[in-house]
Amino acid sequence: MKTLLVINSSAAREGSVSRILVEEAVSRLQESHPFAKVVRRDLGANPVPHLAVDTLAGVRGVPTTAAEQRARVLSDQLIAELRDADTIVIGAPMYNFGVTTGLRAWFDHVLRAGETFSYSEAGPKGLLGGKRVIVIESRGGLYSEGPASAIDFQEPYLRHLLGFIGITDVTFVHAEKIGYGPDARAAALAGAKARIAELAGEPLPRAA
Repeated sequence: MKTLLVINSSAAREGSVSRILVEEAVSRLQESHPFAKVVRRDLGANPVPHLAVDTLAGVRGVPTTAAEQRARVLSDQLIAELRDADTIVIGAPMYNFGVTTGLRAWFDHVLRAGETFSYSEAGPKGLLGGKRVIVIESRGGLYSEGPASAIDFQEPYLRHLLGFIGITDVTFVHAEKIGYGPDARAAALAGAKARIAELAGEPLPRAA
């Protein structure tokens, strides 16, 4: 691992389960790769602006105005961070059965035709293969199995977006039932930390 990109998307600060587990993952990975460069992007503390009428062409067209140019510069920066990383850790708490709006805005800026994916007669092709992603999902209930799995719009969405840009080596770490009380929260943290320790020892993928 040469470069680790760390993305937090929680809007919470103190006590955020996803933030705690993201730091656990970073610490574990740094133990195995002490000389790796770590790049951090906190979408909760410093949100990426949502695309709007005056900025959309900066990402999905030809920028001409100052606002569109600023959107293009930000998109270029976020894509460069993603492209340079061989390992990405994403903290993704579940908000209203899906991802945070901050994480969605980040994807809106990095999913860009000609940069992270391309179109042809054969269909879309992802351009960012050969990367490893660990997604930390914190959830108040149980969604990885059972009846509530039908309303999990978070994990399938993230898997699809990452796959769309060519990233298929994706592992999801669940910290679930954290809304069931202190004991359930502690058990979720312990289980997720054990899984992270396992993942930190697994080999990285070969470059595509």
